[in-house]
Amino acid sequence: MSNLSRRKFLFTAGATAAGAIVVNGCSTGLNSKSTTSSASSPAATPAVNLTAADTPETTTAKLGFIALTDSAPLIIALEKGFFAKYGMKDVTVTKQTSWAVVRDNLELGSAKGGIDGSHVLTPIPYFMSSGKITKGNTPVPMYILARLNTDGQGISLSNDYADLKLAVDSSPLKAKIEEMKGSGKKFKAAVTFPGGNHDLFMRYWLAAGGINPETDVDIVVVPPPQMVANMETKTMDAFCVGEPWNDRLITKKIGYSAITTGEFWKGHPEKSFAMRADWVDKNPKAAKALLAAVQEAQVWCDKDENKEEMCQIISADKYVKAPVADILERAKGNFDMGNGRTLPNSDLLMKFWRENASFPFKSHDTWFLTENMRWGKLDASTDMKALVDKVNRSDMWQEAAKLIGQEAAIPKDTVSRGVETFFDKVTFDAANPKAYLDSLKIKA
Repeated sequence: MSNLSRRKFLFTAGATAAGAIVVNGCSTGLNSKSTTSSASSPAATPAVNLTAADTPETTTAKLGFIALTDSAPLIIALEKGFFAKYGMKDVTVTKQTSWAVVRDNLELGSAKGGIDGSHVLTPIPYFMSSGKITKGNTPVPMYILARLNTDGQGISLSNDYADLKLAVDSSPLKAKIEEMKGSGKKFKAAVTFPGGNHDLFMRYWLAAGGINPETDVDIVVVPPPQMVANMETKTMDAFCVGEPWNDRLITKKIGYSAITTGEFWKGHPEKSFAMRADWVDKNPKAAKALLAAVQEAQVWCDKDENKEEMCQIISADKYVKAPVADILERAKGNFDMGNGRTLPNSDLLMKFWRENASFPFKSHDTWFLTENMRWGKLDASTDMKALVDKVNRSDMWQEAAKLIGQEAAIPKDTVSRGVETFFDKVTFDAANPKAYLDSLKIKA
């Protein structure tokens, strides 16, 4: 299978560094290029008494995020003072305009005006570490330190397809796609980054219904915050993206959700917290402190009594820039799919900590790599186990969990959550990814 060309990954929405909004927990100035917010005061979140063994080598780190609900742990870690609590008092959390910009700024690193770590699509650290999407195909080693969330994404369609009443079964769309092809048009399905989470979810959903994403449709890349606007101008027919943009589409009465992704794969892994490996290797105590703060923020975000405050905080223009009403209900597990179908009080809500949501199971990373092999975005000869062992730092997650008093949250099996089952009854066992690949009818 062929390597991904860098050109396929160069979609950006604006300049790499200039297209960022910086949020810094240490100052309060405002200007047209950046928005700065103070973290909670030390009185609200007292600092812990760190031993010499845990005192960070630096108090500074530059982190990135995309305007999505699942960026909440990084934002809350800043706003609630959790970074400062663990000695990281000079952390900045910087809004990025697209996943390509996240990639570019991680490649630069803070020393060259970029970022040290980010809220990120899980495959990106693997692509970067293997040199698939970096300048000159030069590897930029990355570490995944935590999973930020499970569930909480969606596949939505334009109201032009309302009569199909699509749900987990995409097969009713097949005849419509063929009809469009006959008239010289092609169905456009938008995703957020080639080979990223949403690209893989969209491709799986289509293929399970007998639709070949390689030949039957056009897969286009659009940054998450621009999905709704592009649907409004009929630039696309469907998209897969994280919340709140699926709910925002419905609020604006432009389309409806076929699925929330928990229906596709209940408890599926989603975004990760990743950092440049060289930064972590140079500052292991600071990395542990950052991770501890993010974990504590995940615990906070997952408490039902904090959902409304979380949504109020992240709804601000400097963060997600969406109405609280468009974030809150799905965050609480109340899904209005926009076509008369509802999922009230659903357990498919986005999870940050409960049910091992934060733990970065290596088996889940293996699924992402296997699916990228399926579509030719990773070489068939890739040694997945070696790559996962290199990038996935679940060992650091365990150390940070002990630091915040959450040792009981460490799963008994720290490699795999077990055999995973998808909506179409296909199963994935990370111990035998070849069997999974062989079972799939449509692939590159």
